[in-house]
Amino acid sequence: MSHLAREIHEQPAVLQRLLDAERETAWQIAEVIRSRRIEHVVIAARGTSDNAARYAQYLFGTLNRLPVGLATPSLFTLYGTPPRLGNALVMGISQSGQSPDVVAVVAEGRRQGALTLALTNDPASPLAAAAEHRLSLHAGPERSIAATKTYTASLTALALLAVALARDKDRLAGLVRLPGLVFQTLHLDAAAQAAANRWRFATRCVVLGRGYNYATAFEIALKLKELTYLAAEPYSPADFLHGPVAMVQRDLPALIIAPTGATLDNVRALTRDLREAGAELLVISDSEELLALGQVALGLPAGVPEWLSPVTAVVAGQLFALHLTEARGLDPDRPRRLQKVTRTH
Repeated sequence: MSHLAREIHEQPAVLQRLLDAERETAWQIAEVIRSRRIEHVVIAARGTSDNAARYAQYLFGTLNRLPVGLATPSLFTLYGTPPRLGNALVMGISQSGQSPDVVAVVAEGRRQGALTLALTNDPASPLAAAAEHRLSLHAGPERSIAATKTYTASLTALALLAVALARDKDRLAGLVRLPGLVFQTLHLDAAAQAAANRWRFATRCVVLGRGYNYATAFEIALKLKELTYLAAEPYSPADFLHGPVAMVQRDLPALIIAPTGATLDNVRALTRDLREAGAELLVISDSEELLALGQVALGLPAGVPEWLSPVTAVVAGQLFALHLTEARGLDPDRPRRLQKVTRTH
């Protein structure tokens, strides 16, 4: 078994370990955030972690009514003109905690007197040292170059913090169920393999997800690019209609992420249009109606609330990317020109 396959299947245990270990810390950090009357959040991240930050934009926006901006690290490192961060929570997300530009944003936030927080899998990393507060991911060593378990751990840590900040016991009960729901999602392994066999000769595709799952579209597209070398372009369905829809033609592969929730009707309408245009559809959803629109489909567990659906939906996408990599005769543990830790400035 590849490192990638093993780590995908480790995720239920990782999420359980994180929830057990970090619940009290998250509640303590939430108390500090409330006491500081934080008005907005600024997040520095790269790659997979940047997709976790996209999830945070919807998560903190809906659960906590906090606006979330993604930092522009080049302003801190290359231009030397960091913005005034004001009364912000400045957060760095990095599985390794090693990237100098992410560390620089958090360090500058702390220098300006902002509240700072690191989400990292390495509590001894430079990022952890730069921040005043830390949430550890508890994912264990991640040997696969393509991040999987550290991504879902990042989403779960963010969800835990948002729930703590909202003091929402009902949502906490939902979050506690998440490891079991991810375990159910792993039963899609055979279906993902069948879908991958159908897509093995594809050279490009679009990946569509909206709302909470805008982040999922970006993350699945990233996995397809780095593992299978497929030119995968992620879009919100709303953005897709503002121009890119013109490239749709018969047999264009399109991966649709459509869990039940506020965005379902919007995504359903576009999915029907794509099917009528002859696109080749892979649908990831818990809606039987949506699943039936795809030539291939990955059915998600029922009963997952929309705000947690990015965790289960991305696991389905990870399985698909793994099997597509293997179907194309590629090594999932050795994607070309990539290394595990990428340091950018």
